[in-house]
Amino acid sequence: MNRTDDVDARSIAVIGMACRLPGADGPDELWDLLRDGVDATSETPPERYDVDSLHSERPGPGMIGSRRAGYLAGMADFDAEFFGMSATEAVELDPQQRLLLMTAWDALEDAGRRPEELAGTRTGVFVGNARADYLELRFREGLQSVTASQLNNFRSLLPARLSYFLDLRGPSVLIDTACSSSLVAVHSAVQSLRVRESPLALVAGVNLALRPDEGVMMTQAGALAADGRSKFADAAADGHTPGDAVGVVVLKRLADALTDGDRIRAVIEGSAVGNDGRTSASVLNPSKTGQVEVLRWAYEDAGVSPADVDFVEAHGAGSPVLDALEITALGEVLGEDRPSDRPLLVGSVKTNIGHAEAAGGIAGLIKTVLCLEHGQVPQSLHLDTATPQVDWDQLPVLVPEKLHDLPDHGRLCRAGVSGQGSSSLNAHVVVRQADPRPAVATKKTAGRPYLLPLSARTPEALAALCRAYTAYLGADGPGTAFPLRDICYSAAVRRQHHEHRLAVVASSHEEMAAALGGAGESQGRKRTPRKLAEAVELYRKGGTVDWKATSGEPGRFVPLPGYPWQTKRYWPDGEREERTGDLADWVLREHARTTYDDDSTLVDVGIDSLAKLRIIVELSQQTGHEVDPEELGGLRTVGALREWIRATEARTA
Repeated sequence: MNRTDDVDARSIAVIGMACRLPGADGPDELWDLLRDGVDATSETPPERYDVDSLHSERPGPGMIGSRRAGYLAGMADFDAEFFGMSATEAVELDPQQRLLLMTAWDALEDAGRRPEELAGTRTGVFVGNARADYLELRFREGLQSVTASQLNNFRSLLPARLSYFLDLRGPSVLIDTACSSSLVAVHSAVQSLRVRESPLALVAGVNLALRPDEGVMMTQAGALAADGRSKFADAAADGHTPGDAVGVVVLKRLADALTDGDRIRAVIEGSAVGNDGRTSASVLNPSKTGQVEVLRWAYEDAGVSPADVDFVEAHGAGSPVLDALEITALGEVLGEDRPSDRPLLVGSVKTNIGHAEAAGGIAGLIKTVLCLEHGQVPQSLHLDTATPQVDWDQLPVLVPEKLHDLPDHGRLCRAGVSGQGSSSLNAHVVVRQADPRPAVATKKTAGRPYLLPLSARTPEALAALCRAYTAYLGADGPGTAFPLRDICYSAAVRRQHHEHRLAVVASSHEEMAAALGGAGESQGRKRTPRKLAEAVELYRKGGTVDWKATSGEPGRFVPLPGYPWQTKRYWPDGEREERTGDLADWVLREHARTTYDDDSTLVDVGIDSLAKLRIIVELSQQTGHEVDPEELGGLRTVGALREWIRATEARTA
């Protein structure tokens, strides 16, 4: 197949990514897990549901056939203060939304995109999701527990919450095609970028299983692995194991990314989606015809010969029927004209972390980008005997049982990522390695001082960030791989600047690490040039620094330590602060989003109409009497609210 003339112009760069997966709190940790062949699934924790009362090795109605799945650690942990939320708001908000907010921020930092620069732009948000378990759990508590706050947890609010917080004005779309949702979200974002509807896109997949219903249903359907392990392509495959996942990738037109000096992690050359139609026995039955068509459409869109693809991250859930059908379809399309000595490597991240359902595709894409960056494909776990339902001798396909190097054939390596939904909606994305970053001729800068600015939302977070940078710049830290100039440039120009700040000046990695080790007390040099000293003082006072004038020659964007989240557990299980002392002070602690004094307006501290509804309910519960909402609605300041609460409490005493 000849490449179309405009394929490079239509290509999309992956410039950032972040994830929270079982056993991996970020892409680097995910690669370690994959490289080491770790199975990150575990027994169901009691905070999800009582697995002891539901599990049976020979399950009947209402029972679940497996004790294991892939679970996120700290699922309820959130930095509410960073996002301007009160404790009450955080508890009431679906943890899927909370984790998406933090993971999206991580992805933007990885991409070197300052959120303040995206505000007001047509940046798009595309989220794949199929669950609203937190909302369903609240509804199950009974109609008396249903309040207006549940409006915040409808699934359409997943992308909307992110767009609202970052003030993004482009498409903000929830996509639900079951297990192909997040790959369909990638496809949708690619189309939006290509037609210039969006200059940048955040694409996410989110999945948190908080209740056992789907597990019971899948058990009855014979689709849940009894041992809680997804055994892709194995003769003993008996179904999948569910998994949590939150993943975000940042996409941008390749030409724009090159122009803007972004770090390109991989390139999406093409994609396709398609439904099986009536090519199978029923809407729930997989179809080889539908999969073959989507594969051909994707490589036609990419302008790439399927024979030139080196690796495919399969849907690979561990279904004895679906696995064999998928491998056969891959062999038919990608095996055509393929040299016999270069088999197609096919693997599945689901064997490591479980099947993340609507977020499974984004987890697979992140794994694929990591494989292309490292030039290796990890083993697929739990493969003891290859399934006899595949004619392996006739298909040039290999499921790796050890860490494989990608072939060196004088060109960039390519990969595909597949997703299939019970909606019969198939998706496939074509990805290639990024071109090596060209060397940049620079002036010798040994001994030249540079300014490193660091900031955070709280003093505690700033101290944690100092420690992270000290390790990053230390003798064994990853920062030693990058010039100090590029590190300081990236921190100055490619990171958001918060209210708590420090800045240090040094001329070497060691000197900078030593200065940070003193929490910025020392500037790292006995003699700091006047221009840098003035910039340090201005920055520490919260001023806006002209980084171009300060830094001189521009640097390159390089990876930096991420924001150190200061999380607390937010869950409706008694962790909420108990009322102590003055009722008015307790209400303000629970509902105010910012610091305040008596003259602060309620609007400025985040006590809006929804918060006032919560306050009415809580005061009624605390006092045992009805509260007049009109009286509360007429209050403007914190002091007025404080006096009104005390008066209300006195009247009902």
